[in-house]
Amino acid sequence: MKEAFRKLIEKVQPAFGFLTNRKAKKGASITYQVVWNLLLLIMITVILGGAFAGAAGAGYFASLVKDEPIRSYENMKKDIYNYEETSQLYFADDVYLGKVRTDLEREEVKLDNVSEYVKDAVIATEDEYFYEHDGVVPKAIMRALFQEVTNSSTQSGGSTLTQQLIKNQILTNEVSFDRKAKEILLALRLERFFEKDEILEAYLNVSTFGRNAEGRNVAGVQSAAQGLFGVDAKDLNLPQSAFIAGLPQSPFGYTPFMQGGGLKDEESLQPGISRMNTVLKRMYDDERISQDEYNKALDYDIVGDFRKPKNDDALENYPYLTNEIQERAKELLAGILAEQDGYEEKDLTGELSEEYKTLADRAIRQNGYRIHSTVDKKIYDAMQNVAADYPNYGPAKPQLKTIDGKEQEVMEPVEVGAVLIENSTGKILSFVGGRGKGTSITEVNHATRTHRQNGSTMKPLLIYAPAMEMGKAQPGTILPDVPLYLQPGLGRPWPNNYTMSYHGLVSARYALEQSFNVPAVKLYKDIVGQRPAKYLEEMGFTNLGPDDYTNLSTSIGSLQYGVTVEENTNAYATFANGGKFVDAYIIEKITDKEGNVVFEHKSESEDVFSPQTAFLTLDMMRGVINNGTATAVKNRLKFSSDWAGKTGTGNDFHDSWFVASNPNITFGIWTGYDTPKSLKASGNLSYSMRTNYLWADLVNAAYDVNPELMKPNSTFKRPDGIVSRSFCAISGLLPSEACSKAGLVDTDLFNAKFVPTQTDKSLGTGRLVRIGDMKYLALESTPEEFSEPGMVLDPDYIEQLFGIKANPSDLIPKKDRWSNVLVAANKMADNGKAPGAPGIKASGGSISWGKHPEGDVIGYRIYKDGKKVGIVKAGDSLSYKGGNGSYHVTAVDIAGKESSPSNVVELGKKEAAEKETAADKDKSKDKDVKKQDEDKKENETEEKPKDEEKPTPDKPEDVDKDKKEEDNNSPADNGEES
Repeated sequence: MKEAFRKLIEKVQPAFGFLTNRKAKKGASITYQVVWNLLLLIMITVILGGAFAGAAGAGYFASLVKDEPIRSYENMKKDIYNYEETSQLYFADDVYLGKVRTDLEREEVKLDNVSEYVKDAVIATEDEYFYEHDGVVPKAIMRALFQEVTNSSTQSGGSTLTQQLIKNQILTNEVSFDRKAKEILLALRLERFFEKDEILEAYLNVSTFGRNAEGRNVAGVQSAAQGLFGVDAKDLNLPQSAFIAGLPQSPFGYTPFMQGGGLKDEESLQPGISRMNTVLKRMYDDERISQDEYNKALDYDIVGDFRKPKNDDALENYPYLTNEIQERAKELLAGILAEQDGYEEKDLTGELSEEYKTLADRAIRQNGYRIHSTVDKKIYDAMQNVAADYPNYGPAKPQLKTIDGKEQEVMEPVEVGAVLIENSTGKILSFVGGRGKGTSITEVNHATRTHRQNGSTMKPLLIYAPAMEMGKAQPGTILPDVPLYLQPGLGRPWPNNYTMSYHGLVSARYALEQSFNVPAVKLYKDIVGQRPAKYLEEMGFTNLGPDDYTNLSTSIGSLQYGVTVEENTNAYATFANGGKFVDAYIIEKITDKEGNVVFEHKSESEDVFSPQTAFLTLDMMRGVINNGTATAVKNRLKFSSDWAGKTGTGNDFHDSWFVASNPNITFGIWTGYDTPKSLKASGNLSYSMRTNYLWADLVNAAYDVNPELMKPNSTFKRPDGIVSRSFCAISGLLPSEACSKAGLVDTDLFNAKFVPTQTDKSLGTGRLVRIGDMKYLALESTPEEFSEPGMVLDPDYIEQLFGIKANPSDLIPKKDRWSNVLVAANKMADNGKAPGAPGIKASGGSISWGKHPEGDVIGYRIYKDGKKVGIVKAGDSLSYKGGNGSYHVTAVDIAGKESSPSNVVELGKKEAAEKETAADKDKSKDKDVKKQDEDKKENETEEKPKDEEKPTPDKPEDVDKDKKEEDNNSPADNGEES
């Protein structure tokens, strides 16, 4: 280096003539030596300083990253791709529903599905040497470092796309040398593991891009493309790509949309448009687009491409459904996550359960799941429309509620919950969550989340089916519907029928059809010791309390906590499935963003009842619709099918239910107020008819969408082991000869295992006395003319058969076929003496008399001219029409004793005597005309008052003497009831 410096001096020496003399030469040599030594010293100092600075810098860099672990490929891959992606929801058959509402919407996209314009725009704008560097650009780092140290007003930035990805996915946005050093180290390491296209793809999915047209925050180029322009990322044109590529620098400064949704004003759009133009300029300068493309892009009307807001928010459009799908997916994923951590389902209680639900909820909002439901969109939409437009819910009623700390009166509407379930699979095909929007936390899903008393819809589930399964009852089993004291200490008969009346001995089939409470609770009392509520557990009732296993009121729907519409409806599907319970579900499948199946439902069935019990229960419930409490739905439906169902009413009319099945589906509905109150209201429709009509309208709506589903060609299949047998309608046992003679033999279906084997012994032959609606056992001395043959029921036998004590007269149903049956205990007491003579009167060719005051009188004998001409039973009209003659009447009591004759009245003779008297008067007038003339004036005077004083209702005239005598002998004057 010294020789080179000397030669340089020699070359420039001629230019300096004054250096040609010796003295000058010597001086120059000295100067050369000095300069050289000085330069050498400086160079040594610089080299040593640089080495020292480099060593110090390297040491400082090492100290900054000493705590950063050495990351493996798998570790870095997990971190880089660990970005939030919005999960998506689907109806059945992959019909798109919408996205889970999150703070940031993101949808992952592969690089192959991104427009080349977008790739070029991002590289030209953010990292022009992306494909050349190894993760960092040293001069860019030095420039950024110098600007940072000198606090320069110009900050050009020094991060590559690789560094930005590291910052976003692994590190933080902290501004420090420590964070920058780690960023450089990790960027270099990332470039060793990942291809450039993998890094670019991750960057495009990670970056935030402001807001979409609805005002929701978006991240990832696919969500940006859809949110800003309504196209996929692969279909973005040049100006659109440039606009999107410019957003990451200031996402919310450049975004064209306002926070609440909608386009910004023209002035507010300019920063984003200017940024787009800058991106286009860099693309042109980097030779990624031509001059012509650049010019056309600058002239492009990008504002015209910004899409208008659309109502595509799943939560807004389908609030009940969206919340339900998310909630159920969260429950499923919580179990999966817990299982991955070694926990079992039984462990998930309390805080641990809440912890995993929180993790699952976060996963749903971040992991980009595809959650597929069972709900049929068309049926669901049709049902929502019917529920919204139904005019007969009944009135809203006032309710006090605390609002903003103050108690206020609000009008509370009748709410509705309904569920449609496919029997064989358990799929929830549709539901109605309520009448509100469902977006408020107070607007719970009435189909799946509210627990209410299920009233008489409990009877098939808890009474009749379990009793038949145990062999304690069959459809033809006879049950007492009489006043019973089944709740000791109450002091009055319990339970009561909704009609507040009783019907005597009835079959189980008829009791269910008419929803009688008394026979149902009586049967439940006979089996409650075998804990039939266990069947409810097996059919999916999840909220049973300890009292529900012992309280008799549970049998008519008074549950400790209640049941959801889904659970109640799902339980009914057990009968349609031949006694097998298939748990209802709404989540069909969950896949991750790569398409891997995270969860897939598999329907399983559990045996609850035998096929025979299931079919017999269905057959009984057919009668509810054909003959019983739900006949109103038949004419309301557009189609016919093999329906079997049950109505129900909660305590104090707070809840109204109807659940019914056909071979394909089961559909259940509930109506009531959120704050329980009576559904009774004035109007043409009762509360139950309002519910039944809505049920039918919703079923019709589903039928319009899918007739094949709602109207199956088949009927419920009758299994083997079902036989038809005759039985006596008094006891349910095999009919005796006496039962057959009485016309009380019925026929019904039985499980062949439980057909009756004993013969009825409740009836005997005898004679009875009928007085009006009352029947009494005739005595041996009772005259045959006042009695009739009949069948006599032994109340002691009935007491032994049913284990009850009842008023014997209450046991006989008030139906024609039972008219010749009486209870042996129905006896009329003989007072031991002959009856008193009745009093009679004549009028218009008939005689009549009043009711005899003595209680043992069973009839009357009529005599004419001393001979008996007829009888009248005590309960009939107390009169007799006869010809001319003298009449009297006697009373006859139950023992056959006859009273003395009544007074005698004449029919026919009195009228003849009156005619003869009139003729004599005419003859007298002819003989004494003169006398008439003399008395004419007097007679005229006497006749005038007779015309003026005609009888009126308010002032009756006196009757003649004979009439007064008859009245004096009338029963009314003798103190008898007229």
